[in-house]
Amino acid sequence: MDAGYSFREDWTIVALIVQKYGGSSVADTDSIKRVAKRIIETKNAGNDVAVVVSAMGDTTDDLIDQAMSIDSTPPAREMDMLMTAGERISMSLLSMAIHSAGSHAYSFTGSQAGFMTDARFGAAHIRAVKPDRVRHALEKGSVAIVAGFQGINEDGDATTLGRGGSDTSAVALAVALGADVCEIYTDVDGVFTADPRIVPTARRIPVIDYESMLEMSSCGSKVLALRCVEYAQRFGMPLHVRSSFSHRNGTLILPEGISPASVPNLTRE
Repeated sequence: MDAGYSFREDWTIVALIVQKYGGSSVADTDSIKRVAKRIIETKNAGNDVAVVVSAMGDTTDDLIDQAMSIDSTPPAREMDMLMTAGERISMSLLSMAIHSAGSHAYSFTGSQAGFMTDARFGAAHIRAVKPDRVRHALEKGSVAIVAGFQGINEDGDATTLGRGGSDTSAVALAVALGADVCEIYTDVDGVFTADPRIVPTARRIPVIDYESMLEMSSCGSKVLALRCVEYAQRFGMPLHVRSSFSHRNGTLILPEGISPASVPNLTRE
């Protein structure tokens, strides 16, 4: 956990935090402004912040519908080229919102951020992440905004990672940067014993291990993509699943031996 920490001249600890915001968190411009404010608050608390974003709201589904109205069996390469457009929109708007609020950010596509994948269009797997430009932006004191769900193959073609790919993008970026935690922001306050939108008596799970989270994901839990949890477990990356609509702590998914109190950016409750 100490690997990602650095110190400023006043000896305050600086944590490197990767935050991921899903489509419901950036559904419209007001939501994007709210997310920008939260990112700036995290940075002003003394942290370095890189952000991975999904497409706004139903943008991806809308793009799929448009494609199918033109060609019921569109070429896979062209579909991936189209699908990357949604995250490009949200990343640039979020960067503008941060700038408008008085801070600074650079936005990067998956390829610009160094996400190298295989050639399986629509369901690509990450082969390597070389986030040189992201790291340079952080070193300049800026927030780095990265389009999730996408990368580039060895032929230079845009690729997408499939459903839940932005979660995997965020964890992979966190691992590549040596981040202290990867925060996954959604529209619920963490991982619950059941879907709280359906079962009012569902209880939030404060801390859970990777194996239990993998079992929940494989059984249909929609909070985190299975590949995302597998990636985090492989590299021991702490995860914090929390709501972008509140400042409460959510659910920590931690490797064995890591104290919850050591995770940065927790809310004192």
